[in-house]
Amino acid sequence: MPGDPDNPLGARALYLYDGSRDTMYRLHGTNVPSSIGTAVSSGCIRLFNHDIIDLHRRTPIGTNVRVLPG
Repeated sequence: MPGDPDNPLGARALYLYDGSRDTMYRLHGTNVPSSIGTAVSSGCIRLFNHDIIDLHRRTPIGTNVRVLPG
């Protein structure tokens, strides 16, 4: 499904892999801004759509990401 305001993962989504293994972590926008910063799903890090659009544009494939416990 293309990224847009109606997509459940928002305007963009970055799927995080460890080599070829899907880590099940996602960085994505949301069309429900009140859900940002809440534990509504496991493995998803929600951002404002304009922030994930910017991050998606500036992040090359293969960029290292460190996920820290909350």
